[in-house]
Amino acid sequence: MKKIILPVILFMSLLAFLPSCSHNSTVTKAAIKDTTKKVAAKVNADTVVAPVTYPPIDKHLYDSLMKKLANGDTTGKWPVKNAPYPLPGAILPFKRVVAFYGNLSAKKMGILGELPPNEMLAKLQGEVKHWAKADPQTPVQPALHYIAVVAAGFPGKDNMYINRMPNKKIDSAVRLAKRAHAILFLDIQVALSNIHAELPKLEKYWQMPNVHCGIDPEFSMKDGTHPGKKIGTYDAADVNYVSAYLANEVRKYHLPPKIFIVHRFTRKMLTNYQNIKLHPEIQFVMDMDGFGNPDLKTGTYRDYIYHDPVQFTGFKLFYKNDSWSAPHHMLTPEEILKMYKPHPIYIQYQ
Repeated sequence: MKKIILPVILFMSLLAFLPSCSHNSTVTKAAIKDTTKKVAAKVNADTVVAPVTYPPIDKHLYDSLMKKLANGDTTGKWPVKNAPYPLPGAILPFKRVVAFYGNLSAKKMGILGELPPNEMLAKLQGEVKHWAKADPQTPVQPALHYIAVVAAGFPGKDNMYINRMPNKKIDSAVRLAKRAHAILFLDIQVALSNIHAELPKLEKYWQMPNVHCGIDPEFSMKDGTHPGKKIGTYDAADVNYVSAYLANEVRKYHLPPKIFIVHRFTRKMLTNYQNIKLHPEIQFVMDMDGFGNPDLKTGTYRDYIYHDPVQFTGFKLFYKNDSWSAPHHMLTPEEILKMYKPHPIYIQYQ
């Protein structure tokens, strides 16, 4: 607000030196109004994405890409049957999303905030190029995965153990994503609150075509336990609420489909997965969120991602936690594409 008010005050100060007359009064009001509009437009320019008209989905291409993602699976689980075709403008499976995760104000929450922005974006582009080389037939979409609602170790004013990022900080992530030609995910850790209360608080951002959603069951503490003391949980009913809410936003504002990420590395993190409802407006990704050596990650992916098919799959890589000691190492794109059925279409680095 200060950026808008200040130019108007300066403009009015200059007018004090002009002769007073009715004509000048009219000019003054018009000029002030024009100045306010111009400054407001400049302030908002970096957080607004112009509407785009997308061509219809090529269903034949979509089906062939989904079959390719199955990576030779013969069990009938993949590709998922009876999933709806997405609305025009869908990113998946036409592109693989490669995202950096974290919070721009916290160095210990992930690579997104660990490095200065320019260095971070350069590193992200390096990973994008690596994936493009490993799978040249699948274009890569860079992304920033920003934790906008953070589970906290202190109760806060509402005693919910939650730290909600102010709009000015989220806006900085929106601007940074736009600068990097990246899409933006806003991740929600509800702690002692709940997803019904927290999701609508970000309404402003769900209206943006380049902003997508992630939720983290690990920090959904339904029994009142403080976050970090145990692993939390979501049910399919929680997931369906988010999907329905975002689908409504897509219809209301004529947006391309939203990608919706749910993190998972245990069975109980997501109950009744088979009841998850799919929508043309939503592209659902179950993201394998565990860290450790390659064998441990393979088992986690097999047990909680491959075994419980919903729509698309994701895979998380940890620069530090996957590489604690030999023979541990962070898996390469080539290894992931060779080892896993189905191929993950969303890749997240922390």
